[in-house]
Amino acid sequence: MTAAFTVLDRLPTPAEHRLLAEAVGWGDAFDGDTLPASLAGSTAGAVALDGDRVVGMGRLVGDGVKYFYVQDVAVLPDAQGSGVGTAIVRRLLELVAATAPATAFVGLFATGDAVPLYERHGFTRGDMDGMFRLVAPAGTRPPA
Repeated sequence: MTAAFTVLDRLPTPAEHRLLAEAVGWGDAFDGDTLPASLAGSTAGAVALDGDRVVGMGRLVGDGVKYFYVQDVAVLPDAQGSGVGTAIVRRLLELVAATAPATAFVGLFATGDAVPLYERHGFTRGDMDGMFRLVAPAGTRPPA
């Protein structure tokens, strides 16, 4: 990877998302059939390019007014440590600041290795515990 990369204000394509997710070990975390609609429901996105090669992505989900969540920040392994992740997170936060009419809540879930990246951008664990659960579509068995 060269030292120069460009961050564009756009969502990754489903193919780009799949490539990056698989590169960082998230291949089983996304359903290819629903990914296009999931991406389309995003508030904003940022994609990093090294020339014409996609090397990183991130997106925002939420109500687009008060609540935003940083989602799917992924950087190709050979581009990690080069500032791509930092540039993507910085751009997503700039997009929140440009969009939100008042102070916004920005949340995220991070892998252990990514915690320092987010802490550098002011994210803290605060006094809340992150929680989640999976909800299966009506009429199907819940995931084991």
